[in-house]
Amino acid sequence: MLFMAAEYRDEAERCFVAAQALAPDDARWPHYLAHLYRAQGDAEKSVASFERARALKPDDATTLIWLGEAYLDQGRLDAAAAALEQALVKQPQSAAASFWLGRVSLARHDYARAIGELERALALDRAAAPVIHYQLAMAYRQTGDLTRADQHLRQRGPGEIHPPDPLMQELESVLDSAVAYEVRGARALEAHDWTAAGALFRRGLELAPNDPSLHHKLGTALVMGGDARGAAAEFDAALRSSPTFVKAHYSLGVLMGSSGRLDKAIEHLSAAVKQDPNYVEARLRLADVLRGAGRPADAIAQYEQVERLDARSIEAPLGSVLALAALERYGAARDRLTQAMKQYPTHPVFVHLLVRLLAAAPDDRVRDGRAAEALMRDLLAHEERTSDIDEMMAMTMAEEGQFGEAVTWQREAMAAAEHAGRHDRAQRLAQMLSRYERRQPCRTPWSDDDVQIIP
Repeated sequence: MLFMAAEYRDEAERCFVAAQALAPDDARWPHYLAHLYRAQGDAEKSVASFERARALKPDDATTLIWLGEAYLDQGRLDAAAAALEQALVKQPQSAAASFWLGRVSLARHDYARAIGELERALALDRAAAPVIHYQLAMAYRQTGDLTRADQHLRQRGPGEIHPPDPLMQELESVLDSAVAYEVRGARALEAHDWTAAGALFRRGLELAPNDPSLHHKLGTALVMGGDARGAAAEFDAALRSSPTFVKAHYSLGVLMGSSGRLDKAIEHLSAAVKQDPNYVEARLRLADVLRGAGRPADAIAQYEQVERLDARSIEAPLGSVLALAALERYGAARDRLTQAMKQYPTHPVFVHLLVRLLAAAPDDRVRDGRAAEALMRDLLAHEERTSDIDEMMAMTMAEEGQFGEAVTWQREAMAAAEHAGRHDRAQRLAQMLSRYERRQPCRTPWSDDDVQIIP
């Protein structure tokens, strides 16, 4: 246990394997081995050890939840669902079990059940709300409920949800060292206990004052607790100890960007991708900041790199479209959206943006009201009516010269926005309504509120 707490994993594995051989009926040893292999990224061995622990303690909800999560990582969705459903039978109030069952349902395209499980997890564990909100946003987006998706996306945040694990908590309390405090602090971060995490990282820094990882983790705890200035100081301290510490550059870049200090954000994010050219998150954030700083051409180059590194990312093509529009390259933006619709058929955001572009692009060569209407008719047949859908139909009707229809749809969009509590959006829609009433079409395809870049 001491070896594992101190992250001497090879030695820890040998000890746990020996203990398991001496006491084959003790579930602790396969449980510890499962976590050890999980930390090493060996999914097959981790699952095998969790399965052995379950065989010894078949009613242990903690083991079942970990096993369900591991099965999900392997794409074994039926096995994951079975383990998590059994965990909920044993522990009905487990937010972790509901959360991971929601994730499994999302992967199975069972969006109704995913929403039910995730909403239940949210009700059970408000402290874990930020990460649950993100998954709920994905689920609602897949059902076409973009209003609710947007509401949850606005409340998203980092974090993880795992079951309370007494064995692992015992392990992490074994060693009074900087490493042990770092491990325990990381666990507090996962539990969204920012105060406890900060206290543990400070204890670790008392023992290892120049440890860049501890400074970075303390900065993370501080920023999550609302102390941005203190966080920046810790990230700076990490870089003083290790000028090439990539995560500190990334975190400072994010912090500077969120406070409007775009030049400093670009400096740190550029340093992060220079140190680690394959750091997708840093490169994507750099692209977003460049676009926000009025450098869309530079942003496009970074988005293209992200697409080469991670073809599954929808954020990069979406950012490229916005950057192309900022450059007034509306034809290229249209072509990229058309390509993205085929590449990511389950993400309606690309269809929505294409409708907006075809209906309201300032470039006469790009606008095509009939094509926009054809896409809208298909959306109306497959998606739930929302304020966004109504607004898109209004701008499409206006482009085709049907201003009476445009006024009706725009008023519906305003009513839906008011009903959802989005009063600022309703006011913006009212401004466009006055244009339609004067028989003037829309020439602004989207605003910042219309497009959410999914992190």
